Amino acid sequence: MGRRRVLVVDDEPTIAASVAARLRAEGFEVDVAHDGPAAMARVAEAEPDLVVLDVMLPGFDGLEVCRRIQARRPIPVLMLTARDAETDVLVGLGVGADDYLTKPFSIRELAARVHALLRRVERAAAVVGADALIVLGDLEIDPAQRRVTRGGEPAHLTPTEFDLLLHLAGQPRTVLAREALLGQVWGWSHVTGTRTVDSHVKALRRKLGADLIRTVHGVGYALEVPR
Repeated sequence: MGRRRVLVVDDEPTIAASVAARLRAEGFEVDVAHDGPAAMARVAEAEPDLVVLDVMLPGFDGLEVCRRIQARRPIPVLMLTARDAETDVLVGLGVGADDYLTKPFSIRELAARVHALLRRVERAAAVVGADALIVLGDLEIDPAQRRVTRGGEPAHLTPTEFDLLLHLAGQPRTVLAREALLGQVWGWSHVTGTRTVDSHVKALRRKLGADLIRTVHGVGYALEVPR
């Protein structure tokens, strides 16, 4: 496998250059864009494996870029937000971002998140065989092709949404703690990102039905076998 390609999108040249330099030092091929239209042009031309995406961009903002990226094909997106406002984070995750960092951030932390996201996508692709179709009531999950249908209707999931659903489906009706999900799905060793789990569960409910995942308050979530 060749070197992974990352697209860095930020309208602040100093930040974009610093991020790009660190990721190149980590062994990635890196492209840079500074506005929404340029970002989408680079996505089409370079077919990146992951996008580091600032929310505030000229042309159109990072949220719209993320929507358009996910409409093309599922690509992991690490979103950069200027402040730790819950609305910014939830909206970013809701349009298909897989992870987020709040500015100012550590370049080392950003590089670690990029590696973790790509490892998770690669691991999920390698773990299962072509015949490992999961059927739970009217929910069908095809791990090999990373496709999901419910009631025969396809659902368009981001890479992280798919991984979270697959993990929950591996232990149906079993309550899994948010902290455990962060470690097992996201590969995070800390427990400060439980809001990220909540946001992705909300996205799955919106796309697959509110009855699919049960909340156990103060603990975590369980996938209910749909009828």
